[in-house]
Amino acid sequence: MSETDAPRRAGGKPVDPRLLRYARASRWFFAAVAAIALCQTAVIVAFAWLLTRAVTAAIDGMPPAALAPTLSALAAVVVARALLLWARESVAARAAARVQTQLRTAVVEAVGVLGAEWLATRNSAALAVIAGRGLDALEAYFGRYLPQLVQTVVATPLIIAAMWWADWISGLTVLLTLPLIPVFMVLIGLATRSVQQRQWRTLQRLAVRFADTVQGLATLKVFGRQHRAAASVQRVTDDYRRETMRVLRVSFLSGFALEFLASISVAIVAVSIGFRLIDGALTLALGLFVLLLAPEAYLPLRQVGVQFHAAAEGVAATDDVFDVLDAARTTRAVREPVSSTPAAVPPATDASPVLRLAGVRVRRGERMLPPVDLVAAAGSVTLIEGPSGAGKSSLLAALRGVAAFDGEATWRGTDLRTLASSEWLAWAGQRPGLLAGTIGDNVALGDDTPDAAVVRRALDLACAGALDPASELGVQGAGLSGGQAQRVAVARAFYRHLRGAAPVIALDEPSAALDPDTEERLWRGLRRLADDGATVLLVSHRTSARGIADAVVRLEPSEVPA
Repeated sequence: MSETDAPRRAGGKPVDPRLLRYARASRWFFAAVAAIALCQTAVIVAFAWLLTRAVTAAIDGMPPAALAPTLSALAAVVVARALLLWARESVAARAAARVQTQLRTAVVEAVGVLGAEWLATRNSAALAVIAGRGLDALEAYFGRYLPQLVQTVVATPLIIAAMWWADWISGLTVLLTLPLIPVFMVLIGLATRSVQQRQWRTLQRLAVRFADTVQGLATLKVFGRQHRAAASVQRVTDDYRRETMRVLRVSFLSGFALEFLASISVAIVAVSIGFRLIDGALTLALGLFVLLLAPEAYLPLRQVGVQFHAAAEGVAATDDVFDVLDAARTTRAVREPVSSTPAAVPPATDASPVLRLAGVRVRRGERMLPPVDLVAAAGSVTLIEGPSGAGKSSLLAALRGVAAFDGEATWRGTDLRTLASSEWLAWAGQRPGLLAGTIGDNVALGDDTPDAAVVRRALDLACAGALDPASELGVQGAGLSGGQAQRVAVARAFYRHLRGAAPVIALDEPSAALDPDTEERLWRGLRRLADDGATVLLVSHRTSARGIADAVVRLEPSEVPA
C-alpha cells in the first residue's frame, strides 16, 4: 500500500476502523457519546411533545395555573438538553486529549520499531507536522464531527419513527427526502477530500522547506542563495494560502447546499401538514408535534456534512499517522518469527561478558552487506575500519536494533534480537543528537537520578572538561561547536557506562571533528575505560586509533543480493 493509497482508501469511511485499534480511548468515547445521543433524542421528542401540549392548551383557553406543570416540565427538558450538550462537549474534549496522547506515544514507539533505516527515508519535519499540528486537529474531529455522526446514527431513525407513529405521511415524506442530503454529502465530500489532501500535503511541504532552509541558512548565506530560498518558502506559503481558500470555498458551498436541501424538505412536510389541517384530516396537536420534529430529523445529518470540513485536517493527519503505525505493525510481525526462533542461535551457555558476531550480514534496502565476524571481550578495544560505504555504521545500527541482519549476534550468550540495546549498549553516533537543556542534562540523559560527579568525569574522559555542565544549550545543541557537541555525545555514552547501565561502549567516528591533540587525549580516555573493564567497539578511519586497539576488523565496500 503506497502512502497515497492509504488516505484515499480510508477517506471513504466515516470512521477509520484503525482508530479503534490504535487509540483505545476512542472505544469508551463512542459508547459514552452514543448514550448521550440516546438521551438527547428522548429530550428532543419530549420537548416537541410538551411544547405542542402547551401551545394547544393555551389555544383552547386553559388557565395559566393548569399550564404550570407542562411549562415546568418544558423548562426541565430545556435544562436537560443544555446539560447533555455540555456533557457531550466534555466527553469529546477528554477523548480528544487522550487519543492525541495515545497516538503520539504510538508514533514515537513506531519510529523506534521501524528504525533509523526507515527514518532516513522520511523527512523529520513532515513527521513533526503529522504528530504535532495534525493530531491537534483531532479536537475538531472528536469535538464536532464524531459526536454529530453518532447523533445522526442514533437520533435520526428514532425521530423518524416518532414522526411515523404520529403521522405516517409526514414520516414517509422525511424518509423519501432524507437520502438527498447524503447523496449531496458524498458528492461534496469527494471534492472536499481532494482539496483537503492537497492542503495537507502543501502544509507538509511548507514545514519541510522551512526546516531545511533554517538548518542550511549559514551555507545559503555563504553562497548567496538565501534570498532564493526565502522566495521558495514564500511560493509554498502562497500555495498553502490558495489551498486553504479552496477548502473554505467548498465548505461554504456545501453548507449552503445542505441547508437549502433541508429547508426545502421541511417545507414539503409543512405544506403537507397545512393542507391536511385545512381539510380536517389532521389535528393541530399532531400536526404541530410532527412539524416541530421535522427539522430535528434533518439536523443531525446536515450537521455531519458541516462538521466534516472542520474535521477534515484531523482526518488527513490520522491517515498519515495510521500509515506509520501500520508499517510498524508489519515490521513487528516480520521480526517476531525471527526473534522467537531459538534454533537461530545456540542456547546461552556462556555468561561471560563477551560480544560475539558470527556471519552477521546487515540488510541495506534490497541488498545485504558481507558477513562480519568478531569477538569483543571485556577490557578490549575492537577497531572497525574500512572505506566509506563499507557498512561500519550499518553494523552498529544492527547492534542497536535499528537495522535488520542475519547471522548470530550474542552478548553474554544471549541473542541480541531478544535484548533491548538500552540494557547493554552505550552509543554515540556521528550526529551528536543533543537536546535543548543543560550540558549536564544531555550527558545524563535517561538517568532519573543524575550523578554530578560522574557527569564531570565523563566530560573529562571525553576531553570536554572545560565545558560547564550547567550551561544551557538550544535546540539540537545550539551554543556548541561541532567538535564540542561531538565530545558531549561521547561523554553521554561514557556516563551511561560509568553508571553501570551499559557494559559495551560503541562509538562511531568520535574524533571526526577533533584536532590531533584532542583526538589523542580522547583515545587515552577510551583506553582507560577499556582497562577498567569496558567492552569498546570503535568505528574510525583515523590510523591513530590503531594505537589503542586490541583487535582490528576490516570491512570492504561490497554487497551481495539479499
